[in-house]
Amino acid sequence: MSEIEQEQQSSTLADNISDGSLASARTIMVAMHPAEIADALEALPPARRRILWELIEPDLEGEILMEVHDEVRESLVRDMDMEELVAATEQLDLDDLADFIQSLPEKLTADVLAGMDRQDRTRLEQVLAYPEDSAGGLMNLDTITVRGNVSLDVVLRFLRRRGEMPRHTDRLWVTDRYGRYRGELPLRVLLTTSPDTLVNDVLTHRTEPLHVLTKDTDVARAFEDFDLVSAPVIDDNNLLIGRVTIDDVVDVIRETAEQSVMSMAGLKQEDDIFAPVLRSTRKRALWLGVNLLTALLASWVIAQFEGTLERIVTLAVLMSVVPSMGGIAGSQTLTLVIRGQALNQISKSNLRDLLTREVAIGLLNGILWAMIVAVLVWVWFGDQQIGLIIGAALIVNLVTAAYAGAMLPVLMRRFGIDPALAGGVALTTITDVVGLATFLGLATLLL
Repeated sequence: MSEIEQEQQSSTLADNISDGSLASARTIMVAMHPAEIADALEALPPARRRILWELIEPDLEGEILMEVHDEVRESLVRDMDMEELVAATEQLDLDDLADFIQSLPEKLTADVLAGMDRQDRTRLEQVLAYPEDSAGGLMNLDTITVRGNVSLDVVLRFLRRRGEMPRHTDRLWVTDRYGRYRGELPLRVLLTTSPDTLVNDVLTHRTEPLHVLTKDTDVARAFEDFDLVSAPVIDDNNLLIGRVTIDDVVDVIRETAEQSVMSMAGLKQEDDIFAPVLRSTRKRALWLGVNLLTALLASWVIAQFEGTLERIVTLAVLMSVVPSMGGIAGSQTLTLVIRGQALNQISKSNLRDLLTREVAIGLLNGILWAMIVAVLVWVWFGDQQIGLIIGAALIVNLVTAAYAGAMLPVLMRRFGIDPALAGGVALTTITDVVGLATFLGLATLLL
């Protein structure tokens, strides 16, 4: 289904809910994927969202809960009884179930675990023992392993007897008798090689196993770099304990991208667009307060040159140009460096080269735009001196912006601060203060 068709379908579903045409809404949902229903739920205000949720078939509830953001999931789970919660988890894969359990309040987590059978609870607790943002937290224990000393014919007969394979199975994992990882057997090799061939003769080592504590972002990078569909997960003793599959990696990539965008506004990717007004107000108030402090700092700098501004009104007209240009230039560098950090492209060995490059770009752009702005000011106001002053201030601020944009993410990462969250505010403060102080300071000295 195309994006336009999906949008029209979701819009029609929302209209049916609003009009009370519940039978029509049920008919539409039959043709919708759980992810599409999840999108429709998130797009509805709370009252209509509850109506739509009541229309959903119980066997789809688990999949849909996994697709919605945390805040929406929490609001839906709040109205479910324990039997419904346990039933919703029965259709989930183990890795999805682990994510679902971790998003529940602590009391509900204990109740859901208590309602599961012993075998499933033991397997789930094994996954929950690892950090959520690690390969262990992403992995699924449902894997197929074979020994290296058997023939491909034996493997084929084993798979036929098994009857089905886990989703996203593109290869089998080869282990020794103690469960230690030895390599992989791609299905294409299994199906195209003589049945009499031993597994040991065709096993490959194309996929490097992931350690169970590997960060989820590093897992995603491995999948991207090596075009993986699945990858084995091992522990400190090289024992194969599970596998990570592409569906979970796509979720990591999406969440990381959403978090980067939302963090720049002081928000979280799991925020509900229809969350209660007071709760959203409280969340956003803190960020607005931080920005107010930075704005007051810039205003204080301006106040120090009040006398100069009163004598030369032209300065007040042009005052916003320098910090604005610095803010844009710094944001370009900041974004580039944050992306480089996310891709592990920035280290101590190349930081100085990167810094030199960005400062050089800032200097050249500063000189270019300083000449253009100086000429414009000269023509506009007929004042050559102010043109030269604003040109000099632009050079200083663009160089400062480039340096700050490159160094802020590095320093913040060192102190455990998310540069995507705080980098923009810190950079704006620096470019505003330096830009205004340089422009007005030079004007005070020279005029």
